[in-house]
Amino acid sequence: MAPRTRLALVLGLVVTLMCGLVAGAVAGGGIGYYFGVRQLAQIELQRASLEVQPQPTMLPLPTAAPPPTAIAPSAVPILDTFGQPDGTMPVIAVVQQVSPAVVTVVNTLAPNAQSNQQQLPFPFQQPDPQQPRRGSGSGGIISADGFIITNNHVVEGQQSLAVIFYDGGRREAQLIGTDPLMDIAVLKVDGEVPGVVSLGDSSALQPGETVIAIGSPLGDFRNSVTVGVVSALNRSLGGDAPEGLIQTDAAINRGNSGGPLLNLRGEVVGINTLVVRGSGFSGVQAEGLGFAVPSNFVQKVSREIIASGKVTYPFLGVTFGMIDAQLAFDNNLPVQSGALIGSEQAGGPAATAGLRDGDIIVSINGRAVGQEGSLRAMLLEYEPGQTIALDVLRNGATQQFDVTLVERPQG
Repeated sequence: MAPRTRLALVLGLVVTLMCGLVAGAVAGGGIGYYFGVRQLAQIELQRASLEVQPQPTMLPLPTAAPPPTAIAPSAVPILDTFGQPDGTMPVIAVVQQVSPAVVTVVNTLAPNAQSNQQQLPFPFQQPDPQQPRRGSGSGGIISADGFIITNNHVVEGQQSLAVIFYDGGRREAQLIGTDPLMDIAVLKVDGEVPGVVSLGDSSALQPGETVIAIGSPLGDFRNSVTVGVVSALNRSLGGDAPEGLIQTDAAINRGNSGGPLLNLRGEVVGINTLVVRGSGFSGVQAEGLGFAVPSNFVQKVSREIIASGKVTYPFLGVTFGMIDAQLAFDNNLPVQSGALIGSEQAGGPAATAGLRDGDIIVSINGRAVGQEGSLRAMLLEYEPGQTIALDVLRNGATQQFDVTLVERPQG
């Protein structure tokens, strides 16, 4: 190889080597710079995470709604320990509140008296024939003066009366007066009482509303609690049973008579008075058919008994039957509700006003007689001496009669 060619080859190799060194340096420097910058960024992030960062200012969106106004503490409903804003309470709270005012009524019967109540002791002991016969029922203390409401049939035939309080204490009781028509009696005990019940407005009850019965079934099971609903209102059972009864499926047994039926406000809305077990003719047995005298009647009756020892009722002077679908069918009547007059007392208010057998009383002072209220229950809202307007259906035409009520004869 010629010397000039060899020199050119060496120079080419040197130049190539120098170019490679320069390119490598540049590439290495770039890579180093990249990793250095990245490491510095991580260090800055770590340092920033240790500092309190100011919150960015958020501008509201144009469509955003203004924040809700806070409710002042005084505007928030305040509940008692157990209550709800509407005044109702759980069953356990009602029972705790009312139980001290519920009593067992013990009737020591006169020697020849008859009693519909369960005789004591029952059911674990045999009665001693040498001991006086006793019946039992329930009752509720209605005033701090010691007045107690119960049923008339609980105290019938009494020789002496006593009450047993929820804590087992016993005290003699005095009979103030009775009302056989509405099956109500008022007793009184002397001294301090452990509690008082409040009488509520029975006209505000609705079918399906929860109710609570407290009483002493069979005399031995003091202050037993059962719960049910209002099955129906304004029930009439015929015979000597009170009118306008509350029907409930709360379990009621002998001895519950006279005890309170309560709403969830702890108010007495009725006095338990009887239970229907079934039909004596068909032998069909029924359960959950209890009936109570509405508190509005109880309040009126008890007030009069406490004031005068008796109750004065208005008297129309007719016998009648409340019309239902069956009675209307059997008698081919033109209406499905009202009161069908069977007879009128000679010289009585109805006869004097011109009413007669076969007339159908359809309203009193414009209020319909029927499912919403029986004739007798509606008459109880008036006083002797008042004049009422009766709309009467006779021979297919409606006539109006003004009748002045008199005082119902006693007995």
